[in-house]
Amino acid sequence: MQLFLNLNLNLDLMHYHALYQSGELLQRVREGYRRLLACDLCPHSCGINRIKGEQGRCRSGLKPRIASANLHHGEEPPISGSRGSGTIFFSGCTLSCLFCQNFPISQQNNGESISTAELAKRMLGLQKRGAHNLNLVTPTHWLPQFLAALWQAIPQGFTLPIVWNSSGYETIEVLQLLDGVVSIYLPDMKYADDTQAKELSGAPGYTAFNHAAVQEMLHQVGHLQVDDQGIALQGLIIRHLVLPQGRAGSCETLPWIADHLGEQTHIALMSQYFPAWQATTTAGINRGVVHDEYDAAVEALEAAGLENGWVQELGTE
Repeated sequence: MQLFLNLNLNLDLMHYHALYQSGELLQRVREGYRRLLACDLCPHSCGINRIKGEQGRCRSGLKPRIASANLHHGEEPPISGSRGSGTIFFSGCTLSCLFCQNFPISQQNNGESISTAELAKRMLGLQKRGAHNLNLVTPTHWLPQFLAALWQAIPQGFTLPIVWNSSGYETIEVLQLLDGVVSIYLPDMKYADDTQAKELSGAPGYTAFNHAAVQEMLHQVGHLQVDDQGIALQGLIIRHLVLPQGRAGSCETLPWIADHLGEQTHIALMSQYFPAWQATTTAGINRGVVHDEYDAAVEALEAAGLENGWVQELGTE
């Protein structure tokens, strides 16, 4: 069994190496940068020329901008493991969540602009520090720059599995540039209702884009596989944050996952909502989640037959 698991891991790590050797990865880098000429990397499709430094909804231009690159131990157990996940927080975001807990990074664009060569160096540095994986947080709007950095890092010995830690507001066409590159998809499923998505996150059409995106992710990597130490090798983990007043649509989203992705899907059901950023002055979300609201989400999870994953406990009110 140990030999089989190691073989799986080695084959998985060779996926993007094979893309590099064949020249396919370089072609995807070029396609990504072509998309920046009239940017359509996310469903907003702003159409601005980021090659010239123009900025759209994500407040991002040409050079990759990051807030940090460090070992992180607060992710789901198969991601953090014992040594930590090599986490790169990208600045900016394709969403404008009123309640974002990382708003200095996502909404105020805090961070430093670096070259793709420097990004490759940071990736290699995390590998040298013993990270189980490379965890890209809010990476969608920086996809071409990441691919360029990966293309530079591979000949320098980069081998970590890649985690795509995103909002789930993505298009199939762009996700296909990651097929064979990303090992673990870690998307949000934030809403079941487009009115809520637009009002709270500035994300028109969220549900259709999100549903198509997670289905494409599952198609690429399948359900979660771990090694004998419980560390993720490949697969899909979906995060769902419960919001006050049921505004995340938990009781609709969780059955949808079971019906369309399968009951074996791994779910991280999260209770950690608190009113941050503009939520402190927004009626309806200017308080934490109460027990009745969270209990309803847990009951929906159980009723859907979703037994794999993690359920955060809700603290005392």
